[in-house]
Amino acid sequence: MRLCVAEAAAVTLFAAWLILVDARFVVEKSSITVLSPHKMRTKRDGAIGNFGLPDYGGFIVGSVVYPAKGSHGCKVFDGDKPFKLQSYRPTIVLLDRGGIYLYIYQSICVSICFFGFVFVDFDSFIVWHAQLAGAAAVLVTDSIDESLITMDSPEESSDADGYIEKIMIPSALIEKSFGDSLKEALNNKDEVLLRIDWRESVPHPDNRVEYEFWTNSNDECGARCDEQMNFVKNFKGHAQILERGGYTLFTPHYITWFCPPPFILSSQCKSQCINHGRYCAPDPEKDFGEGYEGKDVVYENLRQLCVHRVANESNRSWVWWDYVTDFHVRCSMKEKRYSKDCAEEVMKSLDLPMEKIKKCMGDPEADVENEVLKNEQQVQVTF
Repeated sequence: MRLCVAEAAAVTLFAAWLILVDARFVVEKSSITVLSPHKMRTKRDGAIGNFGLPDYGGFIVGSVVYPAKGSHGCKVFDGDKPFKLQSYRPTIVLLDRGGIYLYIYQSICVSICFFGFVFVDFDSFIVWHAQLAGAAAVLVTDSIDESLITMDSPEESSDADGYIEKIMIPSALIEKSFGDSLKEALNNKDEVLLRIDWRESVPHPDNRVEYEFWTNSNDECGARCDEQMNFVKNFKGHAQILERGGYTLFTPHYITWFCPPPFILSSQCKSQCINHGRYCAPDPEKDFGEGYEGKDVVYENLRQLCVHRVANESNRSWVWWDYVTDFHVRCSMKEKRYSKDCAEEVMKSLDLPMEKIKKCMGDPEADVENEVLKNEQQVQVTF
């Protein structure tokens, strides 16, 4: 296949970005402690299900029940809330995974039940059945020996009855060996008492939520850009109240590409990148011959990062939300106002220290690393 220079540069830039941002999938875990029988006292992890309502910051102590039949949970359990009647404590139901099919979907392991010619997401479906039967929580035993992985409901799953949204109990996947030991104890008529603890699932137990937002100053990327800016506008007031009150710590991030060395001197990389190809963005109009250039977007992304950094130094981090929304209204690409001059007008109106922000941005023409954008690339790799 023959590519012109512009296409080759764009494709290579995109391929380089794919290599750069190879992401990790993080499994969120809860702590599970065996309280009884005493000989089994131990502490294990469970992978929190991506549905239902985990009691973040709390815990539950309950008795474990393993169904005598239907342990895969594909069918509704017999009786009127049979699990709720088996103990004065909350009932933690132990179920088996992988009864019918097991497959990998976007790095998330998914089981499904098969009814006639309809596939139904297995993990959420069996938790729903356990909830109907009176379970306070569900532990799903993995069917194979593997590292813990998140139970999820992929988009292809059938949810005709909307049951996923009705799941109000927590669930977790546990390792096969742990599940087997619990079953053995129950088979020996031991009472198995567990504590499932979500307090350790909160990464910063200091009454402050830390969150990050990946964004882009480009407003010409269609529906995705419109959705993003609508979110910023709608969430702005809430975000600023939380930040001012010390309840949250917010950090914005901007995706950054780089130009492979063989293309650094090409006109395409020069128009899309700053600092000699180190930090790039795709051409907004996807047309190298007209309109704004990718490096214009990189400039503004860098400026917005520095607005947050400088404002944060003076304990005014929430001003970032004002700057971003004002810039979008006053300096849009559609109005041909997306420029340094317009950005400085917005900064001046918000009483932001422009000299500090310029110093933070550095020299985009210099053949040197930019501390701010280099950090963004490093965060992309580990995100």
